Amino acid sequence: MRFGAKGICFGCGPANEQGLQIASFPQGDVVVCTWGPPESHHQAFPGVLNGGIIGALLDCHCNWAAAWAIHEANPDDEFPCTVTADFHVKLRRPTPSDKPLQLRAWAAELNGPRALIESEMTCDGKVTARCTGTFVAVGPDHPAYHRW
Repeated sequence: MRFGAKGICFGCGPANEQGLQIASFPQGDVVVCTWGPPESHHQAFPGVLNGGIIGALLDCHCNWAAAWAIHEANPDDEFPCTVTADFHVKLRRPTPSDKPLQLRAWAAELNGPRALIESEMTCDGKVTARCTGTFVAVGPDHPAYHRW
């Protein structure tokens, strides 16, 4: 099932032609994504991906992991619209800007409409960044509700 086909999010919106257009897929309890290789305008300096792009990739990927985890915990409910409450990125080593990147994210904790998500970005099997964040399912009073 595809969610967000009309989404304009910079990170994951397929309708945003200038965005990153990541696509995340569940594999059991983990949500995965292969992205890239990055384009030259995504660089911080030659050969290295910009930290803001890394943050956007991990934020959006974790958001989808949260939506999936909340949905799997409550499969009879409609698919949740989730937003980022907070996220923290740790840059472990320079992320190459000339190769595809792999993203993995999973729920570390679920508490009703809240999910604590952990994730990592790898390139050539080496962890380049990690992210932990809290993501929340929102209702009709939030502007992100049913954005997809």
